[in-house]
This record gives sequence, C-alpha cells and structure tokens, in this order.
Amino acid sequence: MVLDDISQFGRYVQLNPLFQKVADFLANNDLSTLEKGKHEIDGEDLFVNIVDAKPKTREEARLETHIKMIDIQIPVSAPEEHGWTPLAALSSAEYDEANDIRFHEGLAQDYFTLRPGQFVIYFPADGHAPAITPNTIRKAIFKVKA
Repeated sequence: MVLDDISQFGRYVQLNPLFQKVADFLANNDLSTLEKGKHEIDGEDLFVNIVDAKPKTREEARLETHIKMIDIQIPVSAPEEHGWTPLAALSSAEYDEANDIRFHEGLAQDYFTLRPGQFVIYFPADGHAPAITPNTIRKAIFKVKA
C-alpha cells in the first residue's frame, strides 16, 4: 500500500508501466468535474470509475482484495476512512473472477483517513475496506492492470 498527496504521484510511476498514464490523466483532468461512471484511459488495462460511495460503518465495510488489478483511490468531495489488512493475514475467500474481487470476513487491522488531495494505491496483497464515512461521497477509483 502507498498513501501520499496527489502532487507526489509522479514519484511512484516506476511501480507499474501504466502509472505514468494515471499521472498524465491526473495532470490533464479535474476529477471533481468528471461525470459519474467509467472513463477508459487504456482500454480494460486502465480506467477510472467515478462513483458516489454510500455511507458505511467499519462493521459494514467489507475487506476486499483483487488479483488482476491495482486500485488507486482518491476521495473527491470529502474525507473517508479506509481499513487495511495484509492479504497474508486475511481469511481465504471465494474469488469472483468476472469482477476481480474477493471479500474477506472480519474487521481491518488498521484504519486511516484519506482526504481529498491524497491517494492510496492498493496492490493485490493489500486487503482494503474503503469508503467508511457517515455521508455519501464522490470518489475516483483507478483500476490498473497489475
């Protein structure tokens, strides 16, 4: 997992060949003005979903992991809390290949607040429970081929 300010995203482009395209997209687009929905950047290998995440508590937020994709999450309208647990510490879970997701039982080991102007990168080894918030928030979720 990586947590930093968006202004520092360029420091991480060497971590994945598609991260430079994410950096370029961030430099040339205002996330707050993008319409809700999927925006393709490089076909199915790289796209961003603009979503309105509904409120949830820590208990309602399910830990998830992905195998094929890396998540880069950016809150747009308000802060949100995220839970994190390394994959090695998570219970096994059935994999939904069509949606590239596994949901794991239990609460996260650690929690942190992600604010507008910051991003978090979740790799396949990162269990994450995002969008813990008392109100609906707008956020961007980049999906990057791992």
